Amino acid sequence: MVKNKKMSDKYDIKVKLGNRIKFLRKSKNYTQEEFAEKINIEPQSLSNIERGKFAPSIETLQKIANVLCVKPYELYLFETISPIDEIRKDLIKIINDSDIAAIELYNHYMAQKPKTLR
Repeated sequence: MVKNKKMSDKYDIKVKLGNRIKFLRKSKNYTQEEFAEKINIEPQSLSNIERGKFAPSIETLQKIANVLCVKPYELYLFETISPIDEIRKDLIKIINDSDIAAIELYNHYMAQKPKTLR
């Protein structure tokens, strides 16, 4: 029975969302306590969200996105997380292989980058 629970977690949107929030929080070097304070919830509530036990409310989801400097839909980009070294290696190869690809890649990157960082 436990094995089935683990298998279903793999496809559970609350678990995936919680993992994504945890990944992004850690990438910003926030502890659970710091992050919970910034989004105005209890640390235990954040822990429950990150473990996929509960889903955040729409209001909390908006606060999470704001503090993490992402758009709310980006919290649901579950399958796109790759190690930064792998991304860097791929981008360098693309840039070295083609000037046109490099320009397109740059344009795509700039379109995705938050305006505050441009």
